Amino acid sequence: MNRTLVAIHAHPDDESSKGAGTVARYADLGVRCVLVTATGGEAGDILNPAMDRPEIVENLPAVRRAELEKAAALLGFSEIVHLGFRDSGMPGSDANAHPDALVNADTEVALNAIVTVIRRERPQVILGYDSHEYYPHPDHLRVHELATEAFTAAGDADAFPVAGPPWQAQRLYAPIFSRQRLVALDEAMKERDLDSPLGRWLARFPEEADTRVDARIDITTTLSRARDALRAHATQVDPDGFWFQIPEEVVIEAYPYEDFALLAGTDGSGSDQDLFAGL
Repeated sequence: MNRTLVAIHAHPDDESSKGAGTVARYADLGVRCVLVTATGGEAGDILNPAMDRPEIVENLPAVRRAELEKAAALLGFSEIVHLGFRDSGMPGSDANAHPDALVNADTEVALNAIVTVIRRERPQVILGYDSHEYYPHPDHLRVHELATEAFTAAGDADAFPVAGPPWQAQRLYAPIFSRQRLVALDEAMKERDLDSPLGRWLARFPEEADTRVDARIDITTTLSRARDALRAHATQVDPDGFWFQIPEEVVIEAYPYEDFALLAGTDGSGSDQDLFAGL
């Protein structure tokens, strides 16, 4: 049986920072991987000083789209679907009020677009977002809502009849930054007398926040490619910044996994090491 994964993300670069190594691993195994990107990232700041130039600023949406295409190719995505909504910006920013922002999109319109992709691609596995309790970006919260609703709606013959024949995916997962992973990498850095950049992230995850991990995917063979995909988002990622301050070899030795929470599923045969187990 042909296997397909649909990953739903908020902005260009999210596909390269959340579950990227896992997508690359499945693409290598012959799984068709389709990327749905909700916004163009128009409100994102240029975080790489080397890219903060007038010609970049003036053409930021086109630049970010080109970066996304490069990153998606590195990860092995077969197709990118652009939903075409505008980046809503950070909480409380002026971008929140833009009429084209994802947070202001008509729910039925947005759901119809996502359900259409799901019914066309017929994936067994969908990647969405969790509730983002510790990083409440408006677009991430919206993607959580839309992906969760689309997972059910795509299988409902009475919902969105113009979007194609119904299709019920078997599992909806969210890539997560678990406290377990953060602690393991933080300790590994300190054991090697290296400066850890994870203090501010751990501060967001109090010890009592025991993040549930339903699947842990080994990305030893694809970590390097996932990092290259993230670097491809040159306007958003400083090559000397946070994401790359933990050496690859430390990640491989201490925690060579990406963690996922199962948000919805139609069977009980899942595995904590394979998103497609039993499918």
